[in-house]
Amino acid sequence: QVQLVESGGGLVQPGGSLKLSCAASGFSVSQYYMYWYRQAPENERKVVARVSPSGSYTFYVDSMKGRFTVSRDNAKNMLYLQMNNLKPEDTAVYYCNVPQRLGVDYRGRGTQVTVSS
Repeated sequence: QVQLVESGGGLVQPGGSLKLSCAASGFSVSQYYMYWYRQAPENERKVVARVSPSGSYTFYVDSMKGRFTVSRDNAKNMLYLQMNNLKPEDTAVYYCNVPQRLGVDYRGRGTQVTVSS
């Protein structure tokens, strides 16, 4: 079955850290760009970060630069997002996608990140 499964979310205090994981199954991710998105309540889903097939090139939305790090392990078919210095405005459901393979509208279950004291 072709799918992406996100994990690693939770409740964290402002300034804390979380590492999200995305496990791909049913296909190999090694030739595709991979993305992290997030969707806060009452908002559209937005891109957070992107990583090239080799992992050498990354892109971050400005508000995440210096705080978030995207990485991948093609051998394990995994995508990661290390999030540091989390802020309340980072609260959202986080999703991963491989749009070249699964389409831009694909949406897994996501993982909830809540930043609150």
